[in-house]
Amino acid sequence: MVVEAAPRRRRMTPEREAELYAVVRGLIREVGYEALTMDAVAARTRTSKATLYRLWDGKAQLVVKALRSRKPRFGALDTGSLRGDLHAMVRRDDDHQMEQNNALIRGLMTAVHTHPELLTALRDRVIEPELADLNRMLQRAVDRGEIRPDSPALPYVIHMLTGAFTTRKLIDGQPPTQAYLTSYIDAVVLPTLVAGP
Repeated sequence: MVVEAAPRRRRMTPEREAELYAVVRGLIREVGYEALTMDAVAARTRTSKATLYRLWDGKAQLVVKALRSRKPRFGALDTGSLRGDLHAMVRRDDDHQMEQNNALIRGLMTAVHTHPELLTALRDRVIEPELADLNRMLQRAVDRGEIRPDSPALPYVIHMLTGAFTTRKLIDGQPPTQAYLTSYIDAVVLPTLVAGP
């Protein structure tokens, strides 16, 4: 009796995968996480739904992979100063891309409250790695003597940066821009880190 080998799991080419991830991010911006479907992704990418489910376990995993495929915010930044690192982070995307990223975040904000699997995947695969990179950046600044190791603001840097990025549209009616975030870093983040207790 001959036993057939299990079919091999084919991988997409890196170019095709990048194209698919771009479509997923675009759909989140357009319709949000709730209304995004594997059918819509399959139709826009001319991929079968069976292929999508073979390569990704479900919508949450596909969305998180699409988000993780973007260049990291903090990884590999080391300009020699904290101000330089934070400014370099802001310059990684132009104003148009920042507006696109802001729409992407808005498309996910409500969903994380009703889809625990999405929240868990985002924390594990996107938030925690970025936070680890940011903490390394901040530790370098501590080691250089730019900020005190006991600065009470250290645990809140990610909240300050994320808050400025996500709430600009809500408060000012304008998207986040390089100029806005750079001035926010200089006026709020850095002075807060070096301020005494």
